[in-house]
Amino acid sequence: MKRTFLFTLLLLTSFFGLKAQVVNIEIKTELGSIMAELYPDEAPITVANFIKYIENHKFDSASFYRTVRMDNQPNNDVKIEVIQGGISYNRSVTSYPPIEHETTEKTGILHKDGVLSMARVGPGTATAEFFICIGDQPSLDFGGKRNPDGQGFATFGKVTKGMDIVKKIQQREDKNQYLVEKVKIYSISVLK
Repeated sequence: MKRTFLFTLLLLTSFFGLKAQVVNIEIKTELGSIMAELYPDEAPITVANFIKYIENHKFDSASFYRTVRMDNQPNNDVKIEVIQGGISYNRSVTSYPPIEHETTEKTGILHKDGVLSMARVGPGTATAEFFICIGDQPSLDFGGKRNPDGQGFATFGKVTKGMDIVKKIQQREDKNQYLVEKVKIYSISVLK
């Protein structure tokens, strides 16, 4: 009941322009917790999608599996620094259909240090894979040069506590950007 109410509230804010509160979440990992806030007013579609995965426990047993640092992207002219996680490596969990792409031009949330954003292949392909920026990453914004289509990635929140955990994950051993040992996400939950 509580989950349905939160999801309905997020949808109402999107359709009727009502102001919602910032949604606080906790990402519990094997290395510690990362606290973040989500912005349903600015990115209603992306936040509602993320909340749906949380409410249905799809992130339980997910992982952070990718790290991108300045020293491990030799074939990229435009370098970035992020960690990426989601449900990709949990074959027992299926994703929901992809969502509409909310660009940073539309939301106004830029890829700054600690910002959460959706991973994607093309616009409108994001599902459950997300990343966290380490440092400012303007090349990931609308019009940025990291993705050839120029649409950037869909931002929807920001880390408020636990960037030390994010940086620990980023520094773990990788092979071609994929962590040799994935970092378990035990759960992601909405805080009351």
